[in-house]
Amino acid sequence: MIDRSGVVSDADAANLGSAGALSWRAAFHGRGLSLFGIFITNLVLILVTLGVYVFWAKVRVRRFLFSETELAGDRFAFHGRGVELLLGMLKALVVFGVPIALLRTVPTLVGASFLVTVACSTLGSVVAALFVPVARLGARRYRLARTSWRGIRFGFHGSVAVFMAVFFKGWLLTLLTLGVYYPVYLTRSYGFLVRHSSFGSASFEFDGNGRALVLDWVYTLLLTVPTLGLVWFWFVARKRQYLWSHTSFRGVRFRSTVTGGRLLALVAGNVALIVLTVGLAWPWTIARAARFHCANLTLDAPVDLAGIEQLQAGAPTTGEGLLSFLDLDMGFV
Repeated sequence: MIDRSGVVSDADAANLGSAGALSWRAAFHGRGLSLFGIFITNLVLILVTLGVYVFWAKVRVRRFLFSETELAGDRFAFHGRGVELLLGMLKALVVFGVPIALLRTVPTLVGASFLVTVACSTLGSVVAALFVPVARLGARRYRLARTSWRGIRFGFHGSVAVFMAVFFKGWLLTLLTLGVYYPVYLTRSYGFLVRHSSFGSASFEFDGNGRALVLDWVYTLLLTVPTLGLVWFWFVARKRQYLWSHTSFRGVRFRSTVTGGRLLALVAGNVALIVLTVGLAWPWTIARAARFHCANLTLDAPVDLAGIEQLQAGAPTTGEGLLSFLDLDMGFV
């Protein structure tokens, strides 16, 4: 499919595109039982190594999930390594964790005044907040660089400084508008991440502005209490439909068919499985969720892959470690 230079030829691209005459649909083939075996092994090794193996555990789960995810007849692959995540965490601790810890603890240890202690603690919290967008961007850069499909790796080329401006401007306007601006901020943040993501030498596109979500957002806030929060499933579904419909690759748009009712049924079923099995069904719930999200995602037409070149796959791991350090990286995935 791909020659030694890492370029998809015109002929092979035509053959690849024939996998879906009308559209390309994602599919997940993994089974809960297989994932359960991985989780049990991971749990034992994490306990034996006093938690150190958690980085390798994340990699094993990611590799399984990616290898079982298919698009247009070919599966994805994750190439990350546990040692990379471990080193990323250590770098994050040294570069970011130590200064924050010192700001929060040293004033108390040296007997500083109450005002100085509060000021230093507040400054530590502000510094930690500044690193949130850095962590999100760094983790995305790392994960995309370690993900491939049909032998070509993904990539991310966005500027941290620009994303920080988008991030803090969005939250400031959200606060000033009492939350009404949030869907616009969410869309702009998502759009930045998409437009600076690539598959090989070809970039993704995004043309949404988020204004179409504002009314849905206001309705959601107003109906949260009367519906006991159930209205949020419909907002999440609407948000996914909107964001995916404005995301495209080489002129072909993505499409999400998820609905609020289906999303509610998925979550309710997963919660019931976890409760009834005292947590043992967790791997099955992850497989169910992956299968659900893939089944509801398509590309409206085959994509022309001709001429896409492989780019440099390297990426720093600090962002991934910082995301875990800030407790924004949930679970083993």
